[in-house]
Amino acid sequence: MGGSQKNGARVVNNSNYSTLEARVKNYPVKSFGRVAVLMGGVAAEREVSLRSGRQVFAALKSKQVDVTLIDVTSVKQLIDLQGKFERIFNVIHGRWGEDGAVQAVLDAISMPYTGSDMASSALAMDKLRSKWLWQGAGLSTPEFIMVSELNPFSKDSYTMGFPVIVKPVREGSSIGMRKVDTFAELEQAIEFAKQYDFEVLVEKWIEGREFTCSIIDGIALPLIELKTSNIFYDFDAKYKSNATKYIYPVDLDLDLEKKIKDLSLHAFNIIGASDWGRVDLMLDENNQPWLIELNTVPGMTDQSLVPMAAELIGISFASLTLLLVGLTLV
Repeated sequence: MGGSQKNGARVVNNSNYSTLEARVKNYPVKSFGRVAVLMGGVAAEREVSLRSGRQVFAALKSKQVDVTLIDVTSVKQLIDLQGKFERIFNVIHGRWGEDGAVQAVLDAISMPYTGSDMASSALAMDKLRSKWLWQGAGLSTPEFIMVSELNPFSKDSYTMGFPVIVKPVREGSSIGMRKVDTFAELEQAIEFAKQYDFEVLVEKWIEGREFTCSIIDGIALPLIELKTSNIFYDFDAKYKSNATKYIYPVDLDLDLEKKIKDLSLHAFNIIGASDWGRVDLMLDENNQPWLIELNTVPGMTDQSLVPMAAELIGISFASLTLLLVGLTLV
């Protein structure tokens, strides 16, 4: 990932953050029992998940947790966990690991795991239905249309204008996405996105600043602003570019920062997500925040955004892994 950039000396000081720090110190590690870190999976984000898994495993090991690392590629491997472990740290990103499938199997064998349950995981992975839900609740999310076999794209009925961004409805790490400025590009982008999903989201492009809000146990962590020289924060900007900037503390009025964090928490709770996750937003030139998506199994390396936000409140990467496993005890 790219570099960080500190804007100033604003002190992060919040009693809620102190609660998280205190909890980390008080967890009896032996009560965790045997912990399995699940990584890999079969999705396009497999390599990213392998990186997350290895670092989470090493971090928990450093905290004297009885932990095992497992590269999961089949349902049978999940079923075989029964009786061998007491709880699961899931870092399988994208489809299968983040869309409720793994969660359903773990529920069936009564295995506690980190993160959101089956239903909210499936909903969060579905960008279209997340937006329908947010829209219905009166939360701000960019204008959009859905394209599918039952609702094919039509120039005659298209009214949204340009630019727009085209996305597969269920995919992570910006895979299959393109920004477009013309009808010709739009039709090509829709066909490209269809390679990844039978439903495609065409979303109004928001010009402005991009932020992410990490959430742990109902508490919104400090915002981080993302800046990339790419057209948008795509796969390369996330995982390959050294030019991507992660800016903190953010250069925002405190009231606006609170508004964005409150919106993120509201969006997280409406989806029914729990324990931890990350909400991505855009802020337009009128300082109006727009919800983009919710990630329920975000990246978990020491260079990822949730650990970056946790570090801002004094929680190290290793302590963060401990905290997330601890939430499975509740």
